[in-house]
Amino acid sequence: MGGSFTTSMARNIFYGGTVFFVLLFLALTYRNEQILPTRDNRANLTEQVVAGKRIWETRNCVGCHTLLGEGAYFAPELGNVYKRRGGAAGGTEFIKAWIKAQPTGTPGRRQMPQFNLSEKELDEIAAFLKYVSEINTSNWPPNIEG
Repeated sequence: MGGSFTTSMARNIFYGGTVFFVLLFLALTYRNEQILPTRDNRANLTEQVVAGKRIWETRNCVGCHTLLGEGAYFAPELGNVYKRRGGAAGGTEFIKAWIKAQPTGTPGRRQMPQFNLSEKELDEIAAFLKYVSEINTSNWPPNIEG
């Protein structure tokens, strides 16, 4: 190259870069469109799970907790709470017992409010958290404790 950078050289770099990144964006979008349907978890979506999500929303759980990385960071991630607290061997029972026991009154700890959920509502929120734990998230969160 000579010693000068011309307007046409700048334009060619701009257009070439634009075309490259548009093609890259389209390729990555196509790849995601192929992968995401294989990760679908809708077969496990029941009325109980839908009702549990409604409880999650109406009690504003996301105001303190994260779910698959989305939400507030005041309280623990709950996207994998079912698995990390026992899974099929006791995850549901742990979730229900934990919610019933709040607030714990432990000094120096953040306290979850008592929502006074019925047994049916506890089953629904536990079913929702179980459903969320079964979503293929490509190993997110990166550690078991969220």
